Amino acid sequence: MPAAVVFILFVICLIIAIPVSIALTIASVLPGAFDPSFTASGQFVIRSMLGGIDSFPLLAVPMFVLSGIIMARGGISKKLFDVFSYFLGNLTAGLPCAVIVTCLFYGAISGSGPATVAAVGSMTIPILIELGYDKDFSAAIVAVAGGLGVIIPPSIPFIMFGSASGESVSDLFIAGIIPGLLIGGLLMVYAVYYCKKNGEDKEKIQKVVGELHEKGLLKVLKESFWALLSPVIILGCIYSGIASPTEAAVISVFYALIVSLFIYKTMTFKDIWPALVEGVRTYAPIMFILAASIAFSRVLTLMQIPQMVSTWILTHFTNKIVLLLVINVFLLIVGMVMDTTPAILILTPILLPIVTAVGMNPIHFGIMMVVNLAIGFVTPPIGVNLFVASSLTDIPIMRISKHAMPMIGYFLVALLLITFIPAISLALI
Repeated sequence: MPAAVVFILFVICLIIAIPVSIALTIASVLPGAFDPSFTASGQFVIRSMLGGIDSFPLLAVPMFVLSGIIMARGGISKKLFDVFSYFLGNLTAGLPCAVIVTCLFYGAISGSGPATVAAVGSMTIPILIELGYDKDFSAAIVAVAGGLGVIIPPSIPFIMFGSASGESVSDLFIAGIIPGLLIGGLLMVYAVYYCKKNGEDKEKIQKVVGELHEKGLLKVLKESFWALLSPVIILGCIYSGIASPTEAAVISVFYALIVSLFIYKTMTFKDIWPALVEGVRTYAPIMFILAASIAFSRVLTLMQIPQMVSTWILTHFTNKIVLLLVINVFLLIVGMVMDTTPAILILTPILLPIVTAVGMNPIHFGIMMVVNLAIGFVTPPIGVNLFVASSLTDIPIMRISKHAMPMIGYFLVALLLITFIPAISLALI
């Protein structure tokens, strides 16, 4: 069966709203069904699906998902927001900037964009609205800043890229630090511009920030200490060599439980079972997509699709700058219509040989790819962060996306800098 037919049928399945995991499975089985001599029979596809998820590094994904859920239920995002509000609250756009920094820190706990939006947004959006900030702006800034959850380590998409490319997950985590800080800084620049242009209710803000200052710095830090320590412990275990990313993910689950149950006492033992159920419900669809994506990528390899695409692109785009711009545009379009996990697992085997052929470091490409797909979190029609923010505020997705567009522009500026300045991604490795 021609490769073009496989992709066309896959796209048709998506258009008629067949779930991604089923669409990938159908596309994986079709070549063998129509050509009995083709290596990838139905049995091969099933073995690939089961064998693909039998991976120690991939065990980090459900653990980080569960850790993020426990910390959200334990109110750790509120503790983080309080300490950043204490330091930034009196500045122009101080509280929106505190939201962005909270998303940075929470991203370093959960590794997930939608989880960051849900945990931080459910707590901060009502506060921003109460303090006089526009409701649409409040939802948009959380939705866009939530994308930092997949760039700041630990990151579930980095784990997926490491699995698909064979690159070190620890190196990817380290490489994501500066890009994440860069994007967070640019988003804060926009927040300051917006608040200067539209004004702020300084009286209401001063009242809230004043209550934190009345507590005193030591008390605020004491209340937030264990929340602030969580990313330090998780990332410290990885970078010091004490634990692999998978082991650190398990540590993060137990740390979240201990802090929520015994220190902050925001959870009881009765709350553990609902958290586990939510974790299974969140990870199960990811697991099916993951298994189907691995099988699909192996079928594509047998059909020699990566080699064909690589040859075509390198033949038609010989200039490295133009080539990288074309790949960026392609990834941005993919991010708009496909979830991050299947996009990484399908496209990494296709695009990685192309960029390495023009001298791009695989780690650098991994950062560029994830940043591209992070933008997809806040671009219709499959902008997951937009759906989460909409469910929290009852604001239509298109209204949120309209207010998110300027921030996406800053995200794109960061993407261009990351693409053409390798040191941003590779300086710490």
